[in-house]
Amino acid sequence: MLERLNRALDHLEACLDQEVDMAEVARIAAVSEYHFRRLFSALAGLPLPVYVRRRRMTLAGAEVLAGELTLLDVAVRYGYGSAEAFGRAFRSVHGIGPGEARRTGAVLTAQPRMSFRVVVEGSTSMRYRIVEKEPFRFVGRKARVPLVHEGVNAAAAAHLEGLDERAVVRMKELSARSDRPEPEGILSAAVYLNDSREEGALADYWIGVVTAPGTAAEDLDALDALDVLDVPAGTWAVFDGRGPHPGALQELWRDVFTQWFPSNPYTSRPGPELLRTSPVEADAETDSQLWIPVERVRWSAGA
Repeated sequence: MLERLNRALDHLEACLDQEVDMAEVARIAAVSEYHFRRLFSALAGLPLPVYVRRRRMTLAGAEVLAGELTLLDVAVRYGYGSAEAFGRAFRSVHGIGPGEARRTGAVLTAQPRMSFRVVVEGSTSMRYRIVEKEPFRFVGRKARVPLVHEGVNAAAAAHLEGLDERAVVRMKELSARSDRPEPEGILSAAVYLNDSREEGALADYWIGVVTAPGTAAEDLDALDALDVLDVPAGTWAVFDGRGPHPGALQELWRDVFTQWFPSNPYTSRPGPELLRTSPVEADAETDSQLWIPVERVRWSAGA
């Protein structure tokens, strides 16, 4: 799969001076555009659109300093319809406008061209199973929080601590009333607002329980203002982990996207990522179970 990802990046590189068809880039990688964007973000550590803009401005910066084309010609060459739009993009990457950069011969910022390769480090094996799950309803409380890659997510922790006892009791009642839902008990769920997984990107962070479809739909007032998320049927990859909280979980999530997906015939699909942890205290040895929505794809293991 890494070979296909690199072919897709080669195609993207060849299209930097024109509109990039991300659907075609994903087709070359033999995955959905949704999964390609998520996988790139996890592997590269920055969103795909940011990488494309930085690469364009790296090439445009060289053209600006060379002085062979007018600034408008450079702007048009890299897909900008006006000098103003080009100037804003240029400044966002280089911290200086193109005109000033040309006059002063300023030091610019270069985004190196990326490629992906396998680094063998004696990684431990990953325990997982594939589950076909019927539609369900996730009931709980949600808050919008920034992503944190290392250490405690203060916003998520504050949301958890801010749950009132009545809401927690109600969640447990709904979970117990369902016919042994899986995963069981009070969970967290992350619903990402876009394809970015960079530090600080926003997501809806839920604390709640899995219930049957339509649970309490006839009496929403009885949910004590709990939020409701209806999740369609689909395939889930379930990963088990153990280690100090939250570092071990953050490493598990990273390994799923950087190791498991590139070496298995599955791609991610839209849906909440579910997590069960016990206990959840910082630095405590925690058992975790991570549910990622996936779909199977056909590809050769040697491709």
